[in-house]
This record gives sequence, structure tokens and C-alpha cells, in this order.
Amino acid sequence: MNLNFKTQGQGTPLIILHGLFGTLDNWKSIANHLSSHFQVFILDQRNHGKSPHISNMDLSSMANDIVAFMDQMNLPNAHIMGHSMGGKVAMQFAFDYPERLNKLIVLDIAPRAYQPGHLEILAALRDLPIHSLKNRKEAEEKLFEKIKSTETVLFLLKNLSRNKLGGFEWKMNLPVITRDYIKLIDKIHAQLPHTGPVLFLKGNRSNYIREEDISGIKALFPITEIKTIQNAGHWIHAENPSDLLNHILHFL
Repeated sequence: MNLNFKTQGQGTPLIILHGLFGTLDNWKSIANHLSSHFQVFILDQRNHGKSPHISNMDLSSMANDIVAFMDQMNLPNAHIMGHSMGGKVAMQFAFDYPERLNKLIVLDIAPRAYQPGHLEILAALRDLPIHSLKNRKEAEEKLFEKIKSTETVLFLLKNLSRNKLGGFEWKMNLPVITRDYIKLIDKIHAQLPHTGPVLFLKGNRSNYIREEDISGIKALFPITEIKTIQNAGHWIHAENPSDLLNHILHFL
């Protein structure tokens, strides 16, 4: 499977993994800033963006996708940074392929299992009459009836594209994401701690990494730093990119 990707810069490879419902486009600005220090790869993960639609999704399979991508690009090892779902994949990669990982950065997600907090979003996306939509404004209005966050609706609509017949379709594989969603919020599976250097970054307005998660993080990742990005919620790369970049560069 060939993941869709973009790359820029030279130096040590840095792979960036987006979150649920995201695409590599969410990370273009961050990648552009980091490309003066690293060879940056931003990827569309399976069933997202322009990457292939595959009939299953789980963290280990998606970690396998990353090592296959590295083999394709002739990368013996790399730094890996992942946000939310991408952070889960990056953590699983650390345990499945520790010899291929330099440094790990995890953005606003913990290794524990999460309660299913996206069911209303998945239902709203499922119920959107995508094949009869007249325009994007209609899609926005219908989603906003069920999802009251304008920011979230606009983020989700980045997945909506025109098909060859002039109608609309999802870039993402919504049926498989919906069916396998519970696997994407599962805990990380590890037999031994990962002994490489790790940086966890959390938004001060986010509850994805809680105080009670710290002991579990340090048990799995004993060589870890946990830092807080101020003035940011879960989407720290969009809400405070300058502080995020400073932490990334200092750590790497």
C-alpha cells in the first residue's frame, strides 16, 4: 500500500501523522517551518485523505503502514510525531519497531483506552445526504444542526470533495472508520517499556491527557518529558503553533 505523502527539506527524517478525520494538509504549515531543520514527511494515513481505502483499521496495522512507508523511502530510522489518533499510531510504532525510531513526539493523547467521544460526529457524517447535496454550504448547514461547533464542522468538511460526476463524496473511508473506531481509541499494546526519548505535549485547555494519565505514560515511556502548551486545546498545532514548534525543535 502506497500512502499519499508530501516531503520537503533535508536532514534527519521526521514523519508527521495526523489525527482522526484529518489529512496531511493539516500539517503543511508546521512541516514548512520544520523543513529547514529536517527532511519532513507528512502522510495521509490509511482511509484518510488521498491514501488507499483499506477494509480494516487498527493501531498495529497503521504502524505497519509507517514502517512500510519508511522501507519505500529507504529510511532506516526517523523521528516520528503524531497528533491524537496519529499519536496513538506513533506510540504503537515505538513498541512494534523500536529499532526504526529515533525520537518520538506525542501530541495531546495518552496511551490509555478512551471512551468513545466521537459517536455524535460519526452519526452526523453518516446521516449527511452526501449524494443529494447541492453545494458545500448545504453540507455545512446540515452538519451544524447536529454538531454545534463551527470549527469542528469546517474541519470535517475538508474531507468533502467533488466526484467526477459533479456530486460530492468523502475523501475518507467513513464506513470503515465508523466500524473500526473503537480500535482507534484502544490502549497501546506493549510488553516492555520503550526506552527511547519521548516528548508528550498537551494543550492546557484540553482534557485528553489528565493528571492521572502521567503515571501510565511514565510506566510505558520512562525517558519522557511532558510539557504543556498554553492557550491551546486539543488542536495545539492550529491554536499555538509557535510554542509547539519551539518545543519540537528544543527536543529534537
